[in-house]
This record gives sequence, structure tokens and C-alpha cells, in this order.
Amino acid sequence: MSVEQHRTGIAARPPRGNLYALAANVLAAIGTIWIFLLMFLIVADVLGRNFFNMPITGVAEIAAHSVVAIVFLQVSSAVLADRLTTADFLTRIIRARAPALMRAIDTIFLLVGALVFAAITYASWPQLRTSWLRAEYFGVQGVFTIPTLPFRAIIVIGSVAAIVAYLILAWRTATGARVHASEE
Repeated sequence: MSVEQHRTGIAARPPRGNLYALAANVLAAIGTIWIFLLMFLIVADVLGRNFFNMPITGVAEIAAHSVVAIVFLQVSSAVLADRLTTADFLTRIIRARAPALMRAIDTIFLLVGALVFAAITYASWPQLRTSWLRAEYFGVQGVFTIPTLPFRAIIVIGSVAAIVAYLILAWRTATGARVHASEE
């Protein structure tokens, strides 16, 4: 694999025609658009606050919840594209000397990732249900409120999407159908 392919991640992208990869990339695109909208909202708040003494109410609350939502929207695409940050100084040595061992380690890592997101889903589901049944809001009543349901739903949806992504890669890695980017 060339340095350019490693830097851009081209060799690690999911295969074309993969419907799940398309769905994960759509979620990631929504997260990217959300980042730009949030950026414009923050800039408008700063300009309004500094030049017109008129801040936009609720920007801090929206930004705080948006960051979490954006992460969960984008995580499944990052997993599928093999773009998670790793310290590979040791894994490169293991992969060069014992590729089968490294494939087993990669598979275990991917299964643990699925378990972590399963735990997040398990912990988040009751909160999602509660926010649905009680019509929960966050913010200051009478000043600014926004429903918690969309944010909690994104956490659950993003977690389930990450579980599926991890399991797809674990299967491909365990069966040898997935070649790690550093092996190409």
C-alpha cells in the first residue's frame, strides 16, 4: 500500500455496492452537515453577542448535545472505513511476524468494540424510553427548551449502527475476507 493510500484511507474504504456502508455514510454525512450548521450557529451567537449585545439563547445547550449526537452519527462509518485512531507501533510488528495472531487480535478488538456499543445501547435505551414517555426537555423552562428525544434516539441508533459495523468487520477479519490496510 502506498503512503498516499495509507494517508487517505482509500484502501480501507468499504467495498462499493455495500448497502450497509451506504447507510453508515449517510449517517456520517448528516453528522457532517450538522457540524457546519452548528458552526454557523456558534459564529452567529458570537457575532450577536459581541457586536449587537444580543446572544442567541440556547446555543450552549444545543452545542453540548450536538457534539454527542454528531459522534454517534459518524462512528459506524469510521469503523467501516477503518479510521479509528490506533497506536500501531506494536501491531505493525505483530502483523509482520505473526499475521494469524494479529488477525485474531483484530477480531477480538472488533468484538470488544461491538460489546462496548452494546453496553451503550443497553444503558441508553431506558433513557430513550423515558424521554419518549415523559416528553422530556432540556434547557431553562420559559427561556429555552428542546426535546431530549432526538438526541437520545441518535445515541441508540448510532450505537446499533456501530455494533453492526463492528460485527461486519469482525466477521470479515475472522474469515480472512478483510485485509488490513497495512497488509496491502
